[in-house]
Amino acid sequence: MAFSELLDLVGGLGRFQVLQTVALMVSIMWLSTQNMLENFSAAVPSHRCWAPLLDNSTAQAGIPGELSPEALLAVSIPPGPNQRPHQCRRFRQPQWQLLDPNATASSWSEADTEPCVDGWVYDRSTFTSTIVMKWDLVCDSHALKPMAQSIYLAGILVGAAACGPASDRLGRRLVLTWSYLQMAVTGTAAAFAPTFPVYCLLRFLLAFAMAGIMMSTGSLLIEWTAARARTLVMTLNSLGFSFGHFLMAAVAYGVRDWTLLQLALSVPFFLFFLCSWWLAESARWLLTTGRLDQGLQELRRVAAINRKRAVWDSLTPEVLFSAMREELRVGQAPASLGTLLRIPSLRLRTCISTLCWFTFGFTFFGLALDLQALGSNIFLLQTLIGVVDIPAKTGTFLLLTHLGRRPTQATSMLLAGLCILANTLVPQEMGALRSALAVLGLGGVGAAFTCMTIYSSELFPTVLRMTAVGLGQMAARGGAILGPLVRLLDVHGTWLPLLVYGMVPVLSGLATLLLPETQNLPLPDTIQDVQNQAVKAATHGTLENSILKSTRF
Repeated sequence: MAFSELLDLVGGLGRFQVLQTVALMVSIMWLSTQNMLENFSAAVPSHRCWAPLLDNSTAQAGIPGELSPEALLAVSIPPGPNQRPHQCRRFRQPQWQLLDPNATASSWSEADTEPCVDGWVYDRSTFTSTIVMKWDLVCDSHALKPMAQSIYLAGILVGAAACGPASDRLGRRLVLTWSYLQMAVTGTAAAFAPTFPVYCLLRFLLAFAMAGIMMSTGSLLIEWTAARARTLVMTLNSLGFSFGHFLMAAVAYGVRDWTLLQLALSVPFFLFFLCSWWLAESARWLLTTGRLDQGLQELRRVAAINRKRAVWDSLTPEVLFSAMREELRVGQAPASLGTLLRIPSLRLRTCISTLCWFTFGFTFFGLALDLQALGSNIFLLQTLIGVVDIPAKTGTFLLLTHLGRRPTQATSMLLAGLCILANTLVPQEMGALRSALAVLGLGGVGAAFTCMTIYSSELFPTVLRMTAVGLGQMAARGGAILGPLVRLLDVHGTWLPLLVYGMVPVLSGLATLLLPETQNLPLPDTIQDVQNQAVKAATHGTLENSILKSTRF
């Protein structure tokens, strides 16, 4: 673990780390908007069938007398299940008898109606254009909207599977730079997609790149920062997602056309792509994988930015080889996904860390993916998510600093689960209490996410860190895909989905107690470092038990 000493030498918390954190945090803000984008770009407006009497000026000219729009609507569109105009059917012929005040429901039958064969008319008062309007994703095609969301989430899952190992093999910055470019190109192209399948494909590729950005960003931050500041830096990175909720609400409020909205949130990634060439590759990864010359170059560059010129001459290939001799000797062993499951000390960490990531995706996206189902003002709801997220993550930083990783992770998971479970006991009439518990539950999930980004990076060695984080990201997106499906259980009872959403975080929080504490420990660089940590923990536990037994007499 000699790299921590080298990092202190060139500066583990200086100008370079501040500039890197700000640059990456800004890109995370824009990236997080893509997760919630389709709450606005795919919003479902009020709609009805196109009807000649209402929407064809020639047909209106042949109407005898003067009839109000309400009367024309009544004779053209049948009432729906909620007694409002039906959204998916129209009368084959105008039902003039319905204008008679004595007309009853028996004045027409289902046979008098037909589907919307000429298309739909949409309410454009809130959004001038959405993908729902563009490709008529309503009525018989309404399932295509959640299908697009699932394809997007699947893109992040596949991206995590590919970008994690690629980053461990090719480097953090290279994967990050390519991901910025891919996200900029596919996001911009999605705004001009000619068909719905092409749109879904481009969103899949955009989500693929998102996974590479999220993982590479976290890895660069944690591998370039001294142990004492890792919690602060990773909390700021997590807050980038929170500020992204405000950014999403503000941009969507000002831009009501989905094409312009897609462009506004995608074009900035061309700038991030250009700026990413300034970022330094992880020297920890370079040295651990035997690239001494490149690692030396990056260390000298960081020392210059941090104004430690005196260190420049002392950083030589011989010094690096001497400091990293042990890591270079054991770090060349092939490491893969199978290694995480084959070695006992890594297997436990992998299983529980993956469970925690799955829980985040399952619970958060299961409850908050469809804002239209939570209320009418989706701009306000989007803002409130950010309002709740910021104090939750700030409090997590304080807990991580004073309590440590393991108790904070367990507490946040248990809090989220218990708040959601409590809602199964609260009557539907007590809306304010149910909303408060839901907000606390989502706050707990946000706190758990902040802790996971730090904890999971500290649990695994440099040679496998991105592979392990990629596996966790895959689990999170798998949970995000499964989470919304749990809502289908409400046909058996409205409390059943909440029971499932609540039990998963509780079980995950209890499982976290089996993990080792990593607070103030150097980042492990090799598998041997992890095994040494496990031996020290076991030895320390044995000594404590012996002391306790001896003090009883």
